Amino acid sequence: MALMDFIRKQFIDVIQWTEQGEGLLAMRYPMQDFEIQYGAQLTVRESQMAVFVNEGQIADVFSPGQYKLTTRTLPVLTYLKNWDKLFESPFKSDLYFFSTRLQLDRKWGTPNPITIRDKDFGMVRLRAFGIYSYKLTDARKFHSEISGTREQYTVDDLDGQLRNTVIGSMTDLFGEAGVPFIDIAANQEELGRRLSEKLLPVFERYGLALDSFVVQNVTLPEELQKILDQRIGMNMIGDLGRFTQYQVATAIPLAAQNEGGIAGIGAGLGAGLGIGQTMTTAMAQAMQGGAATAPGAAPVAAAVSADEVVATLEKLHGLVGKGILSQAEFDAKKAELLGKLA
Repeated sequence: MALMDFIRKQFIDVIQWTEQGEGLLAMRYPMQDFEIQYGAQLTVRESQMAVFVNEGQIADVFSPGQYKLTTRTLPVLTYLKNWDKLFESPFKSDLYFFSTRLQLDRKWGTPNPITIRDKDFGMVRLRAFGIYSYKLTDARKFHSEISGTREQYTVDDLDGQLRNTVIGSMTDLFGEAGVPFIDIAANQEELGRRLSEKLLPVFERYGLALDSFVVQNVTLPEELQKILDQRIGMNMIGDLGRFTQYQVATAIPLAAQNEGGIAGIGAGLGAGLGIGQTMTTAMAQAMQGGAATAPGAAPVAAAVSADEVVATLEKLHGLVGKGILSQAEFDAKKAELLGKLA
């Protein structure tokens, strides 16, 4: 009786695979020296595929479902084994299971900056990173091109190849698109879509399907980012004269809340206004070519100094405190005086 039980255990009559953990793409079914019983039940679950391999040659491929292994359900293996229709004995064959689940949150990035030619900055180095997801769709291709006879093949084993493929495609795309770095941030979704299109044939060759590809960020090296920040700051300042007027207008109400506050800021604002006035005068002289005032032309009014404006506003603010001027009158006079600084 014990001998018969031992013999029965050498024949596999139920074949199924339950994935343990994450990240497993392919696994060879552990049969060792056991033989598969003719008529055994093969169960392939949703998100799985199974492949029989005979002496290194792929035979039958099974999609999700339950199968009774006979010459009818194993037509290719039957041909390779030269079985006749009456075959009913146990047999040996390598059996591989493949996971077709989505492999999510796979990260990619540039370990070193990639150099491109930018329309605004010339030759620049960029870094980029993001995520992508994919799934196995063709077990035959994946076995032939990637996993082969390995006991197991995981997503980590494949990540390096896919990541380097992404970086190569990105370098090519930047070179072809000619999109300035400044505009990349506003076009990251479009960039991801175009990269996905370039990568689809590569994934297909491996028996994979790229499900999504996301560019999360594209950055400059730190030293170039500092230069870009300075340039943005200068663009934001724009007209120095208007910028100085804005500073005066916002500083006076705050300083007026403290005794002597307006007088205290006079020197600082005077220095800032002096720079603005100097630049304005220099630009005016350059435009006039140094020519004298034309005969009959009205003389140009002397520019009002910052100290005079501050002193006058201080006095007017004191009249507001005494109730002699209303706040509206003070605001109107302040606007008039600031206008003379232009």
